[in-house]
Amino acid sequence: MSDTKVVGICGSLRDASVSRIALRRALDEAESRGATTDLLDLRELDLPIFDPDSDDPPDAVDLQTRVQKADTVVLATPMYHGSYASPLKTALDYCGFDEFEGKTVGLLAVSGGSFPITALDHLRAVMRALDAWVLPYQAAIPNASSHVSNGEITDEKLEDRVATLGERVVQYANIEPDPHTFESEQNEGGD
Repeated sequence: MSDTKVVGICGSLRDASVSRIALRRALDEAESRGATTDLLDLRELDLPIFDPDSDDPPDAVDLQTRVQKADTVVLATPMYHGSYASPLKTALDYCGFDEFEGKTVGLLAVSGGSFPITALDHLRAVMRALDAWVLPYQAAIPNASSHVSNGEITDEKLEDRVATLGERVVQYANIEPDPHTFESEQNEGGD
């Protein structure tokens, strides 16, 4: 039995979000491996565009606390214009090294068209800049409308890939990360 805490952050605001459906599947698999899970649905948080000159709003503090308490995080996003969704970008802007340094992170992306590789690459770069340990294994659902129906992933191979992500975030939750990345050493923030 695992005492691993997994937080999943859904970067989609759509009610019938395939990203959320897939994230729930990954979290269900993590639970089946003994983890406790927390779905952080950005629709439920009031997160204005990040302003470093303002105090963090209460929902941002809640986000930070929930991510800090996690052993591992799964980031799920739809692909918009070749990258990840702006609600997820805003949420990540409120976080930093305190939330992600040395933490295992799994990536999941969904697209209406072809494979969402650039969204996954962009998230991987952001997490490396925060010195997270990003799983080499990642999951994606291309052509989402063809592979999801009635809240379920209908393609067996894609469903298995998403479930395996949930398994891997538990399996590698407490891995000893490598020394700081070059990206994190250059991550001073900007103005």
